[in-house]
Amino acid sequence: MRKITNRNTFIVLLIFLASNGVVFSQNNKQKELETRRQELRREIQKITELRSENKSKEKSQLSLIEDFNYKISVLNNLIKVTNQQANLLTREINSNQKQITALRNELKQLKADYANMIVKSYKSKNEQSRIMFLLSSNDFKQAYKRLQYIKQYSNHQKEQGESIKTKTIELQDINIKLSKQKEDKNALITENRVTQKSLEAERKEHQSLIKSIKKNLNFYTAQIRTKQREANKIDRELERIIKAAIVRSNKKAGKSSTSKGFALTAEEKVLASKFVSNKGKLPWPVEKGIVKGKYGIQPSLIDKSLPIRRNGVIIATEKGAKARAIFNGEVIDVVKMKNVKPIVIIRHGNYITYYKNLSKVYVKEGDKVTTKQEIGEIFTNRTNGETNLSFGISKESSTQNPASWIYKM
Repeated sequence: MRKITNRNTFIVLLIFLASNGVVFSQNNKQKELETRRQELRREIQKITELRSENKSKEKSQLSLIEDFNYKISVLNNLIKVTNQQANLLTREINSNQKQITALRNELKQLKADYANMIVKSYKSKNEQSRIMFLLSSNDFKQAYKRLQYIKQYSNHQKEQGESIKTKTIELQDINIKLSKQKEDKNALITENRVTQKSLEAERKEHQSLIKSIKKNLNFYTAQIRTKQREANKIDRELERIIKAAIVRSNKKAGKSSTSKGFALTAEEKVLASKFVSNKGKLPWPVEKGIVKGKYGIQPSLIDKSLPIRRNGVIIATEKGAKARAIFNGEVIDVVKMKNVKPIVIIRHGNYITYYKNLSKVYVKEGDKVTTKQEIGEIFTNRTNGETNLSFGISKESSTQNPASWIYKM
């Protein structure tokens, strides 16, 4: 009987050790998924708030398409993450159910062994039987061993009782945990149903709008091309300004004006190094916002054959929002072009950040700025109520993806 108990204990121990690492990994993954789910929920809340703020405004069809497309993307991600959480909980529930079964079997065996010991102990419980057991020894050595046996047997009884108590508590804890996991899973499933309905409603409106746009596709395609030409013109001007700044820095350092990179002072090298060391941790250029336009070449939302190129990102924010410097640096220019809202360019060693579409500017060329310092107010379009900041990063004149630099962008 004792051998069976030991074997069962060994099996449970193996299950525990094998599952312990898996459970730890699953718990970390669950925390990551929950963090991401809450981020997506906050993002949806921001979208809803921005929509509500601009409800009375007449938005262009293209702008509405961007709104729908963005929210649909976030809703899809939320459903995906929530499903991953529910699936992970299912695996955890199955694992706990297996552990409960193993513990119940062990507990059953422990109780059976304990009952047998109690019966044997009862049969030989009187003091006379114990004394006779000791007195019937052949010699003192045997009597001593028998005395030790009686003590060990008594201690084993106590150990078995404690083991039963411990396993019972452990079983109760796992049952409570299992019940909570089932509640969490049901809550996630319920939330996903609500999100799915919201997604279906957004898709329906999106499809209706696309159908309306396609009736006059050439008109909207021409609008997109015009906007792209305007963006390209601004990007070329910014590139010219950066190249001129590089030439000036090299001339000041007594180096060749044909150099493609900044001639950095010792102080500027330190600044650039710190900027790089903060990659992925830099603050957002606005206090609150969502990325509506991604960096790089993306297909148009209404005509997949029409590419849209961005050297930065478009961040939608609230009316009156301020643009903030993402790191310590120096303002090398405040660009003012015809029919274009002011642009602030800040240099961080050999790295550059751009802040486009400002209505007010709080800094001037040559100013030193610090991380999160407000450098201007972002322009709000009176017609559609949109407040969008165009933000970019480059190393010299080579553009970078801001999502790689800004924290959780």
